[in-house]
Amino acid sequence: MARRPLPRILERGTASITRSREIARTAADNATDVLHPLITVTRGMRLLAGAGRQKWAATPRDRRGHVLFLVAACVLVVALIPYGPLLALISVMGAAAWLGRDRAPAKTGPDEAETARLRALYEALVPHFSVPEDPGPLFSHGGDWEKAFGTSYAFDGNGRLTRLQVNYPAYFTDGDPAARARVEQVLHAKSGRGREYHFAWDEESNHLLMTVLDALPTTIAAQRFVTAPGETVLGFTDADAVRRTVPVQDGDVTRDASPVIWRTGARSTEPHLLIAGHPGSGTTTLMRSLALQALQYGDVLVVEGGGTGEYGFLTGRDGVLAVECGLAGALATLEWAAHETERRLIAANRARQAGQPEPEDVRRPLWILLDRPSAFGHLAAADNRQDPQELLRTPLRHGRAAGVTVVVAEQFDSLDALDETVRIHTRARAVLGPADREEVEAVLGAQPHTTPTPDVPPGRGYTRLGSGPVLRLQVPATPDPHDDATSEAHRAAVLDLLPGGVPAVEQTPQETRPEPEPASEPEPASEPVSAHKDQLIGAPATADG
Repeated sequence: MARRPLPRILERGTASITRSREIARTAADNATDVLHPLITVTRGMRLLAGAGRQKWAATPRDRRGHVLFLVAACVLVVALIPYGPLLALISVMGAAAWLGRDRAPAKTGPDEAETARLRALYEALVPHFSVPEDPGPLFSHGGDWEKAFGTSYAFDGNGRLTRLQVNYPAYFTDGDPAARARVEQVLHAKSGRGREYHFAWDEESNHLLMTVLDALPTTIAAQRFVTAPGETVLGFTDADAVRRTVPVQDGDVTRDASPVIWRTGARSTEPHLLIAGHPGSGTTTLMRSLALQALQYGDVLVVEGGGTGEYGFLTGRDGVLAVECGLAGALATLEWAAHETERRLIAANRARQAGQPEPEDVRRPLWILLDRPSAFGHLAAADNRQDPQELLRTPLRHGRAAGVTVVVAEQFDSLDALDETVRIHTRARAVLGPADREEVEAVLGAQPHTTPTPDVPPGRGYTRLGSGPVLRLQVPATPDPHDDATSEAHRAAVLDLLPGGVPAVEQTPQETRPEPEPASEPEPASEPVSAHKDQLIGAPATADG
């Protein structure tokens, strides 16, 4: 059977419709060009009329008669002068044309460079958000990037992305941390390195929001923070990460900052803290900040394994029970701390059984600050002595009930040397300094929602309290006041926070002291450090007896 030709209207219908659309579009453009002056004047007259109505509505009722009289007088004067109505009409038309002129159009979309950046980012995400079985892929090579990004993006003055929302397909495994990490790495690399990005995954809506975070301020120095007893400020974080603010002195101004509050005591779920970082990352700075805050309400024991004398300014101050740098002193001090924890537990139990409040010495917090315990572990193993970390088991296990808080600071290369008890009972964690996502996850137990940067100032890092979220952290500047590199402002800020007492550096040197007379015996108070140590070690024995 011969094939019958299609009707003529079906063969040439598409071409006729297209040609008609082109003719209509051309006619509309020509009409717009011809009528453009009239459109401009009409727009200006509408604006003038609207301004007049607003002015009339804003005029009080008792003054509207005066306004009408003034307008009528002006109209009469214009009507009486030669060529007055013509000049008035020309003036009104000129003002309307000026108001109705076309302004510079606002930027409604990305320019060529920004479009090229968005397209490159879209092409880089295609292997992660597409599968061959998808009949209508949202991500495909050469596809439409506007469907995936929409209009939820922003650029800075240099043309770099500061905000981007990605719409990904529902079959993407957004619950897999490895899949998330790959996507975040691509976005980080394509959007520009050297900045810290925050990634918010919305699994319910299949959206990923990437934003560039501002750097946390480093100008907040050590000071008295507005906190309750049992609350300690680890540092400061982003404003939208916590619901609380405290007033702080930032340079010469006072402003509100968002603190990371660590709660200790009998009702704390994270009574002990572990700090990790590389050399120079600010772990010692955080330890000094915690010591100054703890001295406001309690007593402090400092055991330094590095032997650099970073805590020498605390020696001899009220509330500072000991500052030890040697192995023998560390063992004796930690042994006393273990007995003191047992004594507090027994005294608290007896008070509860008798229906009485706990004694004052039991309720006063005791802080044990141990910096780099792995150094003592090596010395103890070489000398066939007990590892000081073994003496921390009692304070770690029963410290919450006894009012004892343990803070341990260690470097990344020595984390394997930490005792298992230290790892289990230090549920509050902090990571300072440059660290990749794997190192942060190894300490905190979860990866951060941001991309760590390789270059960070001292005291910058992440923290996690128990099973809570991972927060960015900036530790208050708390340098050693005895260091020559410390500025006068920071030195004065630290020294003002120290309690009373005569520090060891202010005592008369041994070689300049006058020689005692042979007949007189030395007074016990002439050596405050040794007398203090005898009292510290002897107290538990008296209580146990």
